[in-house]
Amino acid sequence: MTELLPTLPLAIDLEAFASLGFWTGVGILAGTYTIFALGLQINVGFTGIFNFGQAGFMAIGAYSMAILVTDAELSFWLALPIAILITIAFGLLIGLPALRLRTDYLAIATIAAAEALRLFALNARDLTGGAQGIFGFDNDWDDVSDSILSGLESLGWTNPETLFPLFLVVWGVAIVLIIALTALQKTPWGRVLRAVREDEDAARALGKNAFAYKLQSLAIAAALGAIAGFFLALNLRFIIPDEFLPIFTFLGYAVLVLGGLASYWGVAVGSIVFWTLFEGLRFLELPFDEVQIRALQFIVLGLVLILLMAFRPQGMFGKRQEMVLGD
Repeated sequence: MTELLPTLPLAIDLEAFASLGFWTGVGILAGTYTIFALGLQINVGFTGIFNFGQAGFMAIGAYSMAILVTDAELSFWLALPIAILITIAFGLLIGLPALRLRTDYLAIATIAAAEALRLFALNARDLTGGAQGIFGFDNDWDDVSDSILSGLESLGWTNPETLFPLFLVVWGVAIVLIIALTALQKTPWGRVLRAVREDEDAARALGKNAFAYKLQSLAIAAALGAIAGFFLALNLRFIIPDEFLPIFTFLGYAVLVLGGLASYWGVAVGSIVFWTLFEGLRFLELPFDEVQIRALQFIVLGLVLILLMAFRPQGMFGKRQEMVLGD
C-alpha cells in the first residue's frame, strides 16, 4: 500500500527561511494585520458585533490618502489624518443603518458595503486608476525611510534591509495602539462595551445607549482599518482594488481566532504566528507549482484553525468567559 503513495520531499530552504529579508517582510505583514485585526477585536471581542467589512475600511483609508497626495497634491502627512476622518465618516454612514440589524444581517450588510466599495474603485478609473491603481504617493515617506536607513548605517549596520524602516514604524504604531486600546478598555466606556456584548437589553435597561456605543466601536475599527491601509500601501508602493478582496477580512478573523477573543496582545501574537506559518510554507521544497503551494497554505491554515477550535476554542490568549457575542 505504501508503494502506491507518492513520496514527497519535505526539505526546507533554511537559508531563505532564515534570511532577514523574509523576516522583515513577514514582520511588516504581521504588524499591518495586527492593526487591521485590532479593529475586529474591538468589534467582535469587546462589543459583540460582526464587522465583515474591515477590508473596505482599509481600502477607504489607502485610496483617500493616495488620492489626496497625488490628485489634491496635499502633503503625505496631512493626507493621513484626513484619510482617517474620511474612513470614520464612511464607517458611521454604514453603521447607522447596518447596526440596527441582527448579527447575520449585519455581517451581510458590512461585507456587501466593502465589496461595493472595491467594485467602485475598480470602475472609477478617473478617480482611482481602476485596475491599474495609484502610484507615486510615497515620496515623503521615502525621505523618512532614507533617514532611518542612514541612521542605521551610522550605527554600524552596513546595507540594512530597504524595508526595515517600515518594519520599525508599523510595529511601533501597532504597540502604541495596543497599549492605548488596552487602557481604553479598562475605562467605564470599555466596560459598557462588554455589557453591550453580553446583554444589550440589560445595558439599555441601565440607561446606556447601546446603539451609540456600537457605532463608536465601529468608528474606531474604521480608523484602525485606515491605518492598516496606509501601511499596506507603503509596503506595496501601489494601490489596486484586488488588494481589498473580502478574503483579507477573513484573514483578519483567522488572526483574531488564533490570538483569542478580547485580547489585544493576543492579536499581535496571532498575527505573527499566522504570517510566519502562511509565508513559511513557501519554503517547503515540494513538487508543486505556485498555485498549488498557495492552495496548500490555505489547507494548512484551515487545519490549524480546526485543531485550535477543537482543543482551545478561545485562542492562544483568549478566555472562555469572554466568548459571549450579541445576537
